[in-house]
Amino acid sequence: MDKIVISTLEQGLIFAVVAIGVYITYKILDFPDLSVDGTFPLGAAVCALGLMKNINPFICCLLAFMAGCIGGFFTGILHVKLKIDALMSGILVMTGLYSINLRIMGKSNVPFFGKELIFSDKVNKLVVIVCILAVVKILFDLFLKTKRGFLLIAVGDNDQMVTSLGVSKDNVKILGLIISNGFVSLGGAMTAQYQGYAEVSMGTGVVVMALAAVIIGSTILGKVSFIKGTTLAIVGAIVYKVAMAVALQFRIEPQDLKLITAIIIVVALSCNGSLFSLKRRVKGGEKVATN
Repeated sequence: MDKIVISTLEQGLIFAVVAIGVYITYKILDFPDLSVDGTFPLGAAVCALGLMKNINPFICCLLAFMAGCIGGFFTGILHVKLKIDALMSGILVMTGLYSINLRIMGKSNVPFFGKELIFSDKVNKLVVIVCILAVVKILFDLFLKTKRGFLLIAVGDNDQMVTSLGVSKDNVKILGLIISNGFVSLGGAMTAQYQGYAEVSMGTGVVVMALAAVIIGSTILGKVSFIKGTTLAIVGAIVYKVAMAVALQFRIEPQDLKLITAIIIVVALSCNGSLFSLKRRVKGGEKVATN
């Protein structure tokens, strides 16, 4: 039983990195970014390629983050420069990345047998995950307190105001997408190393699951003004993984988990009214949800 609890917590904290990335686009930028389903396995693919070449596993995670940033950059370019709809931009990048991920991996599934991973017997897995998540959270929270961070929040609230300040809202959107997909790709690399293999289809439904985590976190703690957005994403990710673990304990078939995810989102949205109808205000560098 203890192993199940620890394993669920580990998976929840890894997924929290992805949830923070989705929080940036869906809650800060109001940008429905579907390219997440492509950048998540992109991180795993880049990580797999690096591990096969015996590159340090932590360097592989950094390379995965950079690859995700590139994916987010192209999503932003399609949307703000080529004037393609936000949803379509994400779909196009996601579709293109499927082939790119296959090219990077060479095959649909790459096991990491005998390779050095960030999760070793020498260091507790939970400690490694918490350290990486803490770095992601602290760095992003600090970023939100910078001028660029305030602009990122302002673009989601009122992009016309940002334009009136003489700042390109398009560049700010691209920056947000770059950071978001970088975190998602990092989460993909961590997930691949945690499960011991990378698979080209492992990103299917990730955006829905991460969105569920963000909504759950907002539903539970959204009215607490001093709670940071990254904390909401982390709590939501843990609660989501716990809910999935409980569902499996009740002998629910694994193929039904995405249906359960959809039900969770419906319930959470009904509590909030609508994900996109939540009003937000800037407070201390954070966008705070209010009803």
